[in-house]
Amino acid sequence: MADSRKNDMKLQMDSIGSPQVLALVVLVIVTAGCAVSDKTRNSSLTPSFLLSPAPASADASRDGGQESRGASANKDNIADANEEATEPTAEDDFDLLEEEFAEGMVEVADPLEGLNRIMFGINDILYFWVAKPVTQVYKGVVPEPVRISVDNFFHNLTTPIRFVNCHLQGKVYSADIELKRFLINTTSGILGFGDPARDKKGLEPVEEDLGQTLAVHGFGNGFYMVLPLLGPSTLRDSLGLVGDQFLNPVRYVEPWEVSIGISGARAVNEDSFHIGEYETFKSSAIDPYVAMRQAYIQYRTKQIKE
Repeated sequence: MADSRKNDMKLQMDSIGSPQVLALVVLVIVTAGCAVSDKTRNSSLTPSFLLSPAPASADASRDGGQESRGASANKDNIADANEEATEPTAEDDFDLLEEEFAEGMVEVADPLEGLNRIMFGINDILYFWVAKPVTQVYKGVVPEPVRISVDNFFHNLTTPIRFVNCHLQGKVYSADIELKRFLINTTSGILGFGDPARDKKGLEPVEEDLGQTLAVHGFGNGFYMVLPLLGPSTLRDSLGLVGDQFLNPVRYVEPWEVSIGISGARAVNEDSFHIGEYETFKSSAIDPYVAMRQAYIQYRTKQIKE
């Protein structure tokens, strides 16, 4: 009997030691290890607020869990309802955008559209073939601080235009600001090349012209015009531009060729800060002529209201 039991145990040990059984055991261990590993990895990737702690008892877990889920569901439903009630939808945003765009639209007569489009095309060619190349060379040669100083000088020089138009519109306080700016910048700013009135005193310039003055006194746009080299305008603004020249000191420089040259230099210097803006505007417009007309009228309307 003892020998028989020994033989049976030996057979069992041999069968356990067989390659098939060992492979099965290893497979079970590896599978269990992978399962534990996956569970641990998934838990680490799961946000902590989604992982609930284990309950103290099964009954408490069921009762407390149901109440917690019910309360949580109610809170979620209330929060969702509040969000739906307060947050604007895409439709609302689009409707609001349409309303704002409609309010910003200002109609202007354009009886000269055919001629204006021709002039718009000529100005476009002159910009790309003459104005832009000259301005790019100027910008590349003249440092920005110098260009800013030149712009300050010309702005200070044309103070009479803004000062007189402020008075014509009844804006005495604004006229006083322009006078103070002129005195400070002409003295402390060395003939206006600096702008200590704004940098140190906080006096911002007041942009007023005769076109705005005429509008304040009831003159309408008249009709839309595209001026050679100068670009978009209206009949009212064109008359205002002519009137403002009598207050521009550069106009009285002799001979007239020098006066025109100074005005051209000012335009190049000013354009050097805006290279690329026209190209961006033009590329984003379906009809650049119409877009330019509308943009100009909106811009002038905003200036007049201010």
